[in-house]
Amino acid sequence: MTIKFLGTGGAFDTDYLNSSAIMEFNGMNLLIDCGFTVFPTLVRKDLVRKIDHILLTHLHNDHSGSLANLLLYKGIVEKSERPVILYPSEQFRQQLYRFLEIQLKEPDTYAEFVPLEQFEGISCVDTYGLHSEGLQTYAYVFDNEESRIAYSGDLARPEVLFDKLEKMPDKKTCVFHDITFNSENKGHTYYKKLLPYMNGVEMFGYHCDPTLSPADNPIRLVFFQQAFMA
Repeated sequence: MTIKFLGTGGAFDTDYLNSSAIMEFNGMNLLIDCGFTVFPTLVRKDLVRKIDHILLTHLHNDHSGSLANLLLYKGIVEKSERPVILYPSEQFRQQLYRFLEIQLKEPDTYAEFVPLEQFEGISCVDTYGLHSEGLQTYAYVFDNEESRIAYSGDLARPEVLFDKLEKMPDKKTCVFHDITFNSENKGHTYYKKLLPYMNGVEMFGYHCDPTLSPADNPIRLVFFQQAFMA
């Protein structure tokens, strides 16, 4: 189980590209989120061909904005097999399908939609309304025999994810959590809210401008961890 980030920025942190990652997990090359900078980054790094599965945390533009481009490229240019889009709920599949219909007309031509429950070792945390009012969002947890990776998506209340982790069997755990250094930002997790959860897990922050990190922030940022960058 490995994770490599394509970008670590938020919607407006374009210098750091949209937060997105490729996970090698159970034989899959799984793309987590596909915001508006992701497809160009995949092309530039010659990684488009590698993607065979896709998982989205939510449908904001910085998390899904170039998904149609990716699917079209794989189908028309690469002429590869349709990538599999994992969906955590039927409602979310319908939302995503309508989102893609506007751009692709017939999304099934370019992607196969399969319920997340069919993929062993991946579980979702329903975080509806905890990033943006009325918006469906998800965090995800990936488990193998030895370790666990948690990926928050965009989340303003970290207790929801950590409550889930506390109820799971004890295992070496690495948490990648969205982070903000602005206490007025109500859509993401202010870094001080994460401090109580640092014991017993490795924690890394993403979805931010790393230059804004204050001197008293003890949470390592993915941007500065070259081992996590694609």
